[in-house]
Amino acid sequence: MFREVEVEECNRIAEHVERLSEILVKVVEDGASVGFLPPMEQAEARRYWENVLQPGVILLVAKINNEIVGSVQLHASTKQNGRHRAEIAKLMAHPDYRRKGIGRRLMQAAEARAKQAGRTLLVLDTREGDPSNLLYASLGYKEAGRIPDYARSADGELHATVFYYKSI
Repeated sequence: MFREVEVEECNRIAEHVERLSEILVKVVEDGASVGFLPPMEQAEARRYWENVLQPGVILLVAKINNEIVGSVQLHASTKQNGRHRAEIAKLMAHPDYRRKGIGRRLMQAAEARAKQAGRTLLVLDTREGDPSNLLYASLGYKEAGRIPDYARSADGELHATVFYYKSI
């Protein structure tokens, strides 16, 4: 059995890059629409994570029994007219830990962190038909619209994306 999911901000990627890379490879192999296509090499995932912590990016990780099992990013807008908003990006949970509330806890933590940073509007997008659509709706995100043929999947098929927003 495992303890409760704990979420914390990750400011130093080096000590977690291998585990985060492993999770990214697994979710991409599992078909998640997070910007990459399978097959994904561990080295490609490592390069991604080594460069993720840029100005304006907040990385939150979920842990169970002190092991990282998921993550989400909060990208704060740096535009003068957008300093009230942030984008939720790359919500992911290791496939072995799905359906345990990890995504919900990460989203709640991201919202709290956004509020702490003075952000009042969150935006995100996800592939139409993915289970994440249900999660976002259950958390109060409103659909803003859809763009057809937005993202390609591993089989070459093009899928629509759904944009959501939430005032916090």
